[in-house]
Amino acid sequence: MVALALDIGGTRTGIAVSDRTGRVAMPLKVLPASEVENMARPFRMIIEDYEPDVLVCGLPQTMAGEEGPQAERIRAIAERVARACDLPLEFIDERLSSSEAKRVLREQGLSEKQMRGKVDMISASLFLQAWLDSQRRKEDRG
Repeated sequence: MVALALDIGGTRTGIAVSDRTGRVAMPLKVLPASEVENMARPFRMIIEDYEPDVLVCGLPQTMAGEEGPQAERIRAIAERVARACDLPLEFIDERLSSSEAKRVLREQGLSEKQMRGKVDMISASLFLQAWLDSQRRKEDRG
């Protein structure tokens, strides 16, 4: 099972993908948000190349675990993209994924400027990995 994750932002969308076994998430690319929302050729090529079985989107939540103010917008975009790709859609809490992604990139010695284009795809890979792990736990419980 291949899962494709989107960290949908106002300007950029981070994209991550799982391996074919559905065990490991890998950061893939950052595209302008409009290219993903409008199913532009670069995004369609990713769909064609990886042939995902499911779309996983991060949903911004407050620290109290409620949907944040951006959640409604993200949910609407994710649903349109999933329909256009004919994929089932799953959501996962992305609450701390961006700050964790920045921490990972800082540890690699990147400056804020160097991080700018990478944070979104690292963030997508972090919440995709959490989603993959939760799916595996469900399977283990049987």
